[in-house]
Amino acid sequence: MTDPSNKLSRRDFMKVSARYGMTSTLFAAGTLGTGATLSQLAHAAAETEQKRTAVKPKFELKFGASGFNENNLNIQKSGQLFFAQDLEERTDGAIRVDFIGSNQICSQTNCVKKTQQGIVDIYSASTQNSAGGAPYLNVLDYAYMFPSRAAQFHFFYSPKSEALLREPLRQRHNLQFLFTHCELRGIQLGMKWKDKPTVTSVEQLAGTKNRVTGTQLGRIAMELMNLNPVPIAWEETLDGLKQGLIDGAETWMGAVAYAGMAPVVSQCVDLRFFCGTEHTSMNLSVFDKLGAELQDAVMESAYAGQIYTQGMNEAALYEIVGATNPQKPGTIFADNNVRIATLSDAELRKAEEMCSPEFVPKPWEEWRERLNKWSGGHDTYKEIYDIAREIPKDMPAVNVPPRRWWKS
Repeated sequence: MTDPSNKLSRRDFMKVSARYGMTSTLFAAGTLGTGATLSQLAHAAAETEQKRTAVKPKFELKFGASGFNENNLNIQKSGQLFFAQDLEERTDGAIRVDFIGSNQICSQTNCVKKTQQGIVDIYSASTQNSAGGAPYLNVLDYAYMFPSRAAQFHFFYSPKSEALLREPLRQRHNLQFLFTHCELRGIQLGMKWKDKPTVTSVEQLAGTKNRVTGTQLGRIAMELMNLNPVPIAWEETLDGLKQGLIDGAETWMGAVAYAGMAPVVSQCVDLRFFCGTEHTSMNLSVFDKLGAELQDAVMESAYAGQIYTQGMNEAALYEIVGATNPQKPGTIFADNNVRIATLSDAELRKAEEMCSPEFVPKPWEEWRERLNKWSGGHDTYKEIYDIAREIPKDMPAVNVPPRRWWKS
């Protein structure tokens, strides 16, 4: 039986990574159980480092993973480490990835800019926080364009996503969009709402003050629902919720859990009003230099990463986060008494009629025209809206068939 005193601490992890490198230690940790000891991690990291350095790479790529690390990727299974390791193995070491998370080289709001500048080669951050540096990413944020997480996955697997999302990002922002996690955003209410009844309608939220990300389109929806969007840095959001400086935050449930916000969130109002997509992209100029064979490997690893994220994060929402109603006991939300405020179909329809371009087109016209022009003339909202409804509304996300989106 393992002595509990030998269980791995964060300090132990950093000690091993200082000797064998952060990326090798992260890869090694992924092969071990949660009860791993310091000696087990050190042994696995040494073997991983030896294997990774046995071949001289043709390309060494820096992966700026914003705030992600081994701990929060065990909560939100968004596939970044899986992708990096799969890419190294798939290319037999011809590509080596230096995974730099925990905001050490870039953050949610500036990873995209540092990738465009060539400071990092690959990055992960939410498309909403990245929209400041790559405004075309706003195309994902029309209110109620996606009715479910399944609809999101279906779009990202669709070959039609090439013309509507990926090609404009290549042309305008020098980005090769690889894969993404999929959730839908709601309002995560802080401790001011702890003793209030569970929210059942959007009217109950009217007049509240809520933190908003970098998305320009998300603010339109919030303003139309009288949710008073307030730009607040992600790092300051936890304090704002705890002290009651804001009522809530616009984000998704997995983010609440991985960012350690569950102790200061009382209710997760499942509004599902626009995308929460923690994506991974690559500098297009770097991608172009790889050559056809390694480019194919990147795309296959991105495809594997998309499948991994689809299955693993859906499981994590139930098993780890507790983002369901009823909740599984022992999950993060259950242990922190975070209630899931599930809205009826009628209430969600009411919210949609308050803010979506289908019902309230005028506030969206300027951005819609801009995005349509940037896309090369597509009606971005209508075309993505239609793709999202090619599958049944009640299809579970894990049942969406994977497709290689770059092949018709």
